[in-house]
Formats: sequence, structure tokens, C-alpha cells
Amino acid sequence: MLRRLDLRGFEGDLRAALPRPVVDGDEPVEAVRRILDDVRERGDRALADYTLRFDGVALASAAVDLGQARRALDDLPGELRAALDQAAANIERYHRHQRPVDDCYRYDGVEVRSLFRPVERAGCYVPGGRALYPSTVLMTAIPARAAGVDEVVLCVPPGADGAIPAVTLAAAAIAGVDEIYAVGGAQAVGAMAYGTDTIAPVDVIVGPGNIYVAIAKREVAGTVGVPSAFAGPSEVVVVADGTDPIDLAAIDVVVQAEHGPDGLAWFVTWKLDVADAVCAAIDEIVANAARRDEIQATLAQAGIVALVDGPEQAMAVANQIAPEHLQLMCADNDALLASVRHAGAVFCGPWAPASYGDYIAGPSHVLPTNGTARFSQSLTVFDFLKDVHVVTVDESAGRRLAPHVEQLAAAEGLDAHAQSARLRRERP
Repeated sequence: MLRRLDLRGFEGDLRAALPRPVVDGDEPVEAVRRILDDVRERGDRALADYTLRFDGVALASAAVDLGQARRALDDLPGELRAALDQAAANIERYHRHQRPVDDCYRYDGVEVRSLFRPVERAGCYVPGGRALYPSTVLMTAIPARAAGVDEVVLCVPPGADGAIPAVTLAAAAIAGVDEIYAVGGAQAVGAMAYGTDTIAPVDVIVGPGNIYVAIAKREVAGTVGVPSAFAGPSEVVVVADGTDPIDLAAIDVVVQAEHGPDGLAWFVTWKLDVADAVCAAIDEIVANAARRDEIQATLAQAGIVALVDGPEQAMAVANQIAPEHLQLMCADNDALLASVRHAGAVFCGPWAPASYGDYIAGPSHVLPTNGTARFSQSLTVFDFLKDVHVVTVDESAGRRLAPHVEQLAAAEGLDAHAQSARLRRERP
């Protein structure tokens, strides 16, 4: 099921040697641009056309009555309600703890204050299609609320019956979402970015999605705020040495693969017997998996077992991939953790699988994919906040600093800048 990649003794360029799934290209980019242009021009009519074309349903309006969400929450089975409540509480606690406080830095008569101010409207995209994602509602809307966002907007693709799944609506009620729209894909991103008669534009768009959603977010960046992470198809790299049970390592390779194609699932080890055992266990898990087709599609495209010389090369491989999820299941995880440079999130030990991060640990499960963990991070409250700095200078400091401003402004040929400092310096 997993393709073997033997890197033992390899001394070349790892970046060139490691295969990665192709998740971009001219065709999807051009398709997304056509959709975005159409939504910008035709608004709600375009949304209706694309919903009929891609989701197979004709909707009179994308807007969903918030009362449906409250009723869905009331009708939710008790154990599922308890799980969502627990997840929501953990997510809220973590992100409220993460929120920064206004700060003030003073030196030699200069005062610089940092005022953290939230955006007014945040758009949260939650995928549909192959699975239901009430957890993503919590993982996007609750951080926005914790940041102090005034209005939280949710877009979810409708099901075959034209409705948003009840459990997703229930999660929206728990998270305190203000507006819900039954629209998905690149067209939903366009609607939130540009606005339509029904959907007012937002200031920030967050949330994961398929390749078309991820590209659409990248395309509208600049019109609205979009975190730099490419939150696309799911990825996992599991590094293990056989210390922890083989079946746990195997299932954790499979976990992210069940989201479907275009992601990646790697197992990295420096022990041949561990590689053999994990591959055999994965084959058995997949044969009996409820989502076998999705898992096989991912593993056929980007399922790799990499044999390396030792822990150092294992971490070099992981850092080159820069995976969304990195799982360490070794005798000394802390030693490996010190070598982590690029990963969306790291999970250590047998009791911290990536699935706990997906649902219940607290940090958002919206993580960078497609190698963007090299320069970006998970969704946090900071994605909904702006750091507005406020500068105050007393007279003594103003006179002392004026000559430096004049010199720098003159060097740049900006006379008015220099004059603004000179006028202050020359005042009696």
C-alpha cells in the first residue's frame, strides 16, 4: 500500500529526492479565476448557478435561518452534544489565553503603544462533500470570537438535499456564528471576498478546503485578509522507531489519508523491521476501513514509507516535507523535537495522535499544508487581530531625534519629511 523510499546512505539534495503530490497547476488556477470573476460580476446569480452545477441543488437563497442552527443543537444526541461542548470549551480556553494584551514600550522620552484590534467581519469556510466537519466550525469561529470579532460568517456547501448537515448547524450555534450560508467551493470564497446582494464582504477569510478553495483564498488575498498558510488537502508524517505499539503508528498514518486524495501520508523510520510491520498493519487497516476508497486514493498518490539512516536524517526528511501534522513516536521525542523546523503541528508520544489535535486539544486544526509550514503557522487569534501602534514623543526627545530624521530624509530626497522635523527643532 505504501511506496518504499530508501534514503539510507543518501547524500544528495533531499528537496529534489522527496516526491510530493501536485496540488497546483494552470488548470485549477484558471478555473478558480473564472469562478471568482463570475461571482464578482453576477453575485448571487453566479452562486446559484455554481451550487446547481457542483452540488446538484437549486436554492432560492444561500442564506440559512439561524433558527435552524438552534433547533439542530436542541435535537442533537446527548453524547455528541457533550463532545462538541467539551471541544468548544477547550478551544475557547486556549485561544482566550493566547490573545495578547495592549502593551506599552518606553525609552528616552518616546512611548510606543500596541493596540490589538480585531477585524469587524470574519468569514469561516467549512468543507463538505466527503465528510462532515462540525469540528472545523468550532476551530474557525471560536478563535474569531476569542479575538473579539464583531460578526462571524459561515459558508458550508449544501448536501444533496440542499441543506447543511444538522451537526454542522449545531456546531455553528455552539460557536455563536452570526450568519450561515449554504454555499461552498471557490464561489463561497469569492462571495465572502467581494460580497453579493445576500452576503456582505468580510475582512478575513479562514478555513481549510480542497485545492480549489485553497487557490481561491490565495487569489483573493489583498482584497481581504487571508492567512499565509495554504490550508488544503490533509498531510501527516509519522516518525517512529518501534518504541510505541505498531498498530498505533499504523492507524495514525491512515488517519489523515481518510480525508481523501491530494494530501500525503508518510511513515519514516530507521528500522527495517518496524517499516515492514507498520506497512502490514496499514494494509490490514485499509482492507477493513469504512472510507477505504478515500484512503487508497491518498496512499496510491502520496503514501510513502521512508527508510533513513537514523533520527537526524528522519528529521531532515520531515523538515523538507514541512507537513501539516508531524507525529513523533520514538524513545526520545524531546530530542527529535529540538530538530523540528517546519511543521504545522507536532504530536508527541502514543497518547497524542493528530486526531486529538483535530478535535479536542485546543489549538485550531486549520494548519498549513503543501509545504507552507516553512513560512506560516496554524490559525490563531492573531489572524483576526491587527497590531495598531501608537507613537508619542515628548519635546526633549523630539528635539534630540530631529537631526537624525533630517539626515535620513535628506538621504532619501524627501524634503517635506526633513522639514517636519526641522520645524520642530527650530521652534523656540
